Amino acid sequence: MLSYVDGYNVCQRGKSFPEMPAGKLMLNPIPNVPWTDIFVDFVMGLPEVQGYNAILFICDRFTKQVHIIPTTKETNSLGLACLY
Repeated sequence: MLSYVDGYNVCQRGKSFPEMPAGKLMLNPIPNVPWTDIFVDFVMGLPEVQGYNAILFICDRFTKQVHIIPTTKETNSLGLACLY
């Protein structure tokens, strides 16, 4: 049975091999001034309200200030750049 598993291609592809740990986790650097390090997220799939069905979410990591901008999921990259 063991020789069958060792020679069977599907069993060999699914086998995981132990690896060395990746190393210590490093913290992200803390920003010193506002709006130099931001987090941007585009939330889609929302029900339509006043013609909008998506949200552009922008958050500053330093001040934790948030800008929530209503938009549509059909907005292209140029439109998102204008919203930003």
